Amino acid sequence: MSGVWVFKNGVFHLENPQAESGRHGGGTGTGQRKVLVYQPTGEVVSSYGSLERILRGLGWERYYGGDPDLFQFHKSSSIDLISLPREFSKFTSIYMYDLVIKNPNIFHVRD
Repeated sequence: MSGVWVFKNGVFHLENPQAESGRHGGGTGTGQRKVLVYQPTGEVVSSYGSLERILRGLGWERYYGGDPDLFQFHKSSSIDLISLPREFSKFTSIYMYDLVIKNPNIFHVRD
């Protein structure tokens, strides 16, 4: 995390020029957004519909017992739970890497 700590009105806060420029998904500084790639086909995941189709094929099921603000999946053969923001526009690299870790050799994050 980069930025400058500023003391204003008795409170310190971090001013982060990169975040204020509207970058999402941890891009490279050029405004470029990272993408999640399904390695077996090379498909770029561009919606929750396509992601859900892939996850179902891998044995993941929708989980409805959690936070209603999250789109969640679980796998009966594991203790893992995938939690994603309800809005795809908030699907950033943090969530992408979570999918990569919970599905080894299936997904890849690309700049």
